[in-house]
Amino acid sequence: MKFSPQSFYNWYRETLRNPKYRWWIVLGSLFYLFMPFDFLPDFIPGVGQLDDVAIMMLLVSEVSQMMIEGFKTRQTTRTVANAGVASPDETVDVEAKTVS
Repeated sequence: MKFSPQSFYNWYRETLRNPKYRWWIVLGSLFYLFMPFDFLPDFIPGVGQLDDVAIMMLLVSEVSQMMIEGFKTRQTTRTVANAGVASPDETVDVEAKTVS
């Protein structure tokens, strides 16, 4: 298997979207960010922070996108569930008859 940034990105994204492994990837990414020894050591100025910034950007962008999709799904579910119910802004006409 040939390593490329695109293949790593695809693997990271697909694994993060899998509910079974999601929290392991998030915790592993956070651990990698705070670990002093990583792919490019942090004591090298500029270059050392490059891999940390890349992982952080991947993590933030993918988690935020998953949250947005979750909110959209929740909103769609709520809209479908309330489809038969009149909203407070709608006027409902009712015929009233006196009962004696």
